[in-house]
Amino acid sequence: MLSIVSTPIGNLGDITLRALETLKECDAIVCEDTRVTGKLLQMLDLPKKELISLHGYSDTKKINAILKRLAEGAHLALVSDAGTPCISDPGYQLVSVALRQGDTHQVEVIPGPSAFLAALSASGLPINQFLYLGFLPLKKGRQTLLASFTEEKRTIVFYESVHRIEKTLRELVGALRDQPNRDIVICRELTKMHEEILRTTVAELASISLTQKGEFVIVIGAV
Repeated sequence: MLSIVSTPIGNLGDITLRALETLKECDAIVCEDTRVTGKLLQMLDLPKKELISLHGYSDTKKINAILKRLAEGAHLALVSDAGTPCISDPGYQLVSVALRQGDTHQVEVIPGPSAFLAALSASGLPINQFLYLGFLPLKKGRQTLLASFTEEKRTIVFYESVHRIEKTLRELVGALRDQPNRDIVICRELTKMHEEILRTTVAELASISLTQKGEFVIVIGAV
């Protein structure tokens, strides 16, 4: 059994009963960073587990080794550093290969926190339809994508790092300059002690004061 387990994005109280039970009963945990997951288990007062690293630089040998463990009857839990696995993390590669092997491996999902869904809920913008973009491309296709925002009829949501947030906001001001009343919501450190949600517009974006710490989710209202 491969259990896809969502973990808190900040507030430990957001862990679900199913997630706790699965992390307690599984034979090993597949994770991005063993240090992060080891600390999480400790904070949740869960027993120590074998931790198997699976990150962006892992090769097919690592995935095959994990699949071999599953074929031998192991119960493995898949987690990301925070939130729901397979969203902007390499866990999807393992799940994809496991599912392509048909009935060889059972896969179950234990749903839970996700930063972009939390941001959408907190935004106050229409989210019956939305466009999720993960992290914007760093170079190739970036400007074309930003230009396409001017005609997007769905709410847009994407992640941004602390290192690029100022640049991205400047680029949004330029790309959406003809839509000054367009709604922008900036969410920082969701569910954590220093959570901050700024609701503004394109016209006001250049003058806002932004704390340069933590992880960000940007939500843009539809045209």
